[in-house]
Amino acid sequence: MSQLPWKNPTRAEALQAALARRILIIDGAMGTMIQRHGLEEADYRGERFRDGYDALFAPDGHAHAPGCGCESHDQRGNNDLLSLTRPDIIRGIHRQYLEAGADLLETNTFNSTSISLADYRLQHLVRELNREGARLARAECDAAEALDPSKPRFVIGVLGPTSRTASLSPDVNRPGFRAIDFDELAEAYREAARGLVEGGADILMVETVFDTLNAKAALFAIDDVFEETGARLPVMISGTITDASGRTLSGQTAEAFWYSLRHSRPMAIGLNCALGAQDMRQHIDVLAQVADTHVSAHPNAGLPNAFGGYDETPEDMAAVLREFAESGLLNLVGGCCGTSPDHIAAIADAVRGLPPRALPTLEAAA
Repeated sequence: MSQLPWKNPTRAEALQAALARRILIIDGAMGTMIQRHGLEEADYRGERFRDGYDALFAPDGHAHAPGCGCESHDQRGNNDLLSLTRPDIIRGIHRQYLEAGADLLETNTFNSTSISLADYRLQHLVRELNREGARLARAECDAAEALDPSKPRFVIGVLGPTSRTASLSPDVNRPGFRAIDFDELAEAYREAARGLVEGGADILMVETVFDTLNAKAALFAIDDVFEETGARLPVMISGTITDASGRTLSGQTAEAFWYSLRHSRPMAIGLNCALGAQDMRQHIDVLAQVADTHVSAHPNAGLPNAFGGYDETPEDMAAVLREFAESGLLNLVGGCCGTSPDHIAAIADAVRGLPPRALPTLEAAA
């Protein structure tokens, strides 16, 4: 990654100092908390999108009217849109995680790329959704920090994996076919990253990486945005081991994943999603041995049950993650699918007072 100056040196230095002192706590699942609100289509649309299109946007001077053909798909389930239509819910969830002990909030932007938003015909919202998602998290972090200036809180600008893979064909009959290429991914990530930077993110995180080539496109795009702005932010990378094979969807082990991305010199490398803490442990152990940077883990609350829910209690999950910390594996820890503020409070309690993993000195990258 670029070695430009920090965009906000004071924030970057505070982050590095906090990482040196203790294990930092990442928040938990956004989707799990949104589901608790039992939202309907009207909640997702709000007033702006009430009629099935964006009332504030019309392409090429077009005037919206009933039956004009601009009606979008249903928006129910488009959680990122809630940053515009129900910001009160998103800010409330952020606040609950901060009160539970989170040091870092992830923005509500997991699907805020043109690729993912195409499913809802809202590609034009990429920059706005990322900017507003970061602003909501920023406002809550600033409010929490004002109450306790001794404990800085940081915004992680989230860049999700998209619904496409650059390494694999979606068609078993055409193994050479790709639904997207590197340049298309990079352009999508550029626009998202611009919005996150504008909204006040402290960190950018390429997360839930199932295809390392997708991650490379995201990191390439982030570097372009830093060059555009003349300053950089710390970057985190978090992959996902998709099943018991111990590999990402594109076939890499945790060790191979790290060495494929080590050149980008991230602030942290880690794993999230797909697995519960117990099943993730061996892969975090590998990263802790080979990575000469901070290591993060935010696992699911166990594996999904028959109803798609997650059954691992806060106490059970916290006990497993405490062992991670006692074994010297962690610098940052939090939760992914199925986790709640109760999980995060229990995890924060469990690792409190335990030292962060010491960064090893390894052979320099070629």
